[in-house]
Amino acid sequence: MRAITSAILQSAGIRKIREVADGSAALDALRTDVFDLAIVDFNMFPLDGVEFTRLVRNSPDSTNPYLPIIMMTGHSEKSRVVEARDAGVTEFVVKPITAKAILERMNAVIYKPRPFVKTDGYFGPDRRRSASKIFKGPYRRSTDAGRDSSDA
Repeated sequence: MRAITSAILQSAGIRKIREVADGSAALDALRTDVFDLAIVDFNMFPLDGVEFTRLVRNSPDSTNPYLPIIMMTGHSEKSRVVEARDAGVTEFVVKPITAKAILERMNAVIYKPRPFVKTDGYFGPDRRRSASKIFKGPYRRSTDAGRDSSDA
């Protein structure tokens, strides 16, 4: 899968590609080099893509918690997508991957980056994909600090 992904990236003109064997090796690489993007697999051993993402986003020694992370997987169940999203994955692509799908996700993280959100239980790209057309106020949740009953 790494070879296929690398070939897709090379065919798009990307020349600086670094392949590593697993999430642990990827974390080591992040400590020594600067990267613009990580493409990870949901299933990696011993450190899977979800845990890799959590560590990139939340570890005190993370060198780039804002790193765009594209997760690919052969399992598109909603629970997997939600787990990846909640870990802080920037984009998600389902196998079998295509050049179009990978390049669309890369374009999204480059040309339409989502702002990052930090809460008690989450740090990562805003999980909302679009603004609500009916929302009119500054607060999104009933529990937002500073909200009073007249804001509803």
